[in-house]
Amino acid sequence: MKLYKKIYIKLLVYLGKAVDISSSGHYPADVLSNIKGNKFTIDGIECGSMEGFLQALKQDDAETQRHLCALKGREARRRATRDWQRDQRLWWQGQPIGRESDEYRALLCRAYDTLFEQNVAFRMALLSTKGKRLFYSHGRHNPKKTILTEQEFCQILTDLRAKNADRKTFGTGSRH
Repeated sequence: MKLYKKIYIKLLVYLGKAVDISSSGHYPADVLSNIKGNKFTIDGIECGSMEGFLQALKQDDAETQRHLCALKGREARRRATRDWQRDQRLWWQGQPIGRESDEYRALLCRAYDTLFEQNVAFRMALLSTKGKRLFYSHGRHNPKKTILTEQEFCQILTDLRAKNADRKTFGTGSRH
């Protein structure tokens, strides 16, 4: 990332106009990080973090996926593989999904929707960013090298926040 953009983001954060999502950041940036142990269950599979879910998508074996989904952030990240980059194919429940397909985008959105619905801490953190721009300055930009770009991540969260703008912070969902 260009130095001027990093400075610009830091300035917006300092002025209270933005959140730069980071596991080492201050609330709510840390809670919104995929590394955070925000538990949720999708399609009957328990996830210890969004990072666990994302790393599991790189595996075609359902049992390996289930195991990776259960992991919390840093532990899941340590299990990362780049094998998927050869053919740009990811997997969910035994089904191949093209990295840049509409089907993949829909799966990502559904996973974040599920996390939002089931995890009060994540929901509160996202709703607390109302009126602020979301950044992930540590993220990658090339979709051929990462399964979730900075732009995709921030857009999914921004759309999710907008869709739920009038919602009460607690509402339904478990307190994972």
